[in-house]
Amino acid sequence: QVQLMESGGGLAQAGGSLRLSCATSERIFGSTIMGWYRQAPGNQREKVASITSGGISDYADSVEGRFTITRDNAKSTVYLQMDSLKPEDTAVYYCYIREWNRATKVWGQGTQVTVSS
Repeated sequence: QVQLMESGGGLAQAGGSLRLSCATSERIFGSTIMGWYRQAPGNQREKVASITSGGISDYADSVEGRFTITRDNAKSTVYLQMDSLKPEDTAVYYCYIREWNRATKVWGQGTQVTVSS
């Protein structure tokens, strides 16, 4: 089974930026959806953004206009550029991949993002 490897988390100040990356352990072929969820302490995991193989993206209302998701299909890697960060963006961010016609997701191990006020 493919594995996902995340990087780029860390500490940022409010108003700052961070960029997350998520690479697959093997080259992925076919139509897939990759994306990010996040989970803050005491909260349920929530969707942040997703992007199809064709480049169609979707965002949660809470990050629309501040976060940008992109992917490099040749590298089977997805990125999340996070700008204008807010303390409420603090969470563990998980990337995932799934086939376009299947609900089952493969998850990364998560990376911590902490935004200080």
